[in-house]
Amino acid sequence: MTANPPYLLIDIDGVLNPFPGPGGSLPPEYQPHRVDLNGTDVPVWLNSDHGSWITELHSTGLVRPIWATSWQSAAARTIGPRLGLDAYPHIDLGPTKQLTRHPNGYLWKRDAVATWAAQAPLVWIDDDFAHPDHEWARQRALNGVRTLLIQPDPYQGLRCAHIDAVRTWALAIARNARTNGD
Repeated sequence: MTANPPYLLIDIDGVLNPFPGPGGSLPPEYQPHRVDLNGTDVPVWLNSDHGSWITELHSTGLVRPIWATSWQSAAARTIGPRLGLDAYPHIDLGPTKQLTRHPNGYLWKRDAVATWAAQAPLVWIDDDFAHPDHEWARQRALNGVRTLLIQPDPYQGLRCAHIDAVRTWALAIARNARTNGD
């Protein structure tokens, strides 16, 4: 669609792999899997629809998927194939042993993402944004860098409505690029 479509940053835990709710409950559309995460056998729950949703969205040329997860390069080896996804690259988030998810009041991944993305437009799907992350995205957008944060419920994970929101947002960017001759 556009020469440089926005990046679609995808988290795993709480997005593609929901957290168990009270009593260990999970949405019924998720199936159990076991994956080798850097030598550790890890249980995950995945929804096969996610792969087709992301693949279809990517095939439109509206977004460029990339992993933004503590799984880092393991995402493309372990989660992607189980969902039928291409081997998307990942953002190097640095060391992932965090004492808190929001060490500076915002999501620990944000500094690495901001450095990596620079002035590129992006839509970021993560379950763990804090208020300062939303302010960061708002400020980027005010500065002319299209930015959208989508925050699924970590006990429900990614929903079709989230993908629809990404598509609507990315279509608006593509239309604007065509109108402005970008």
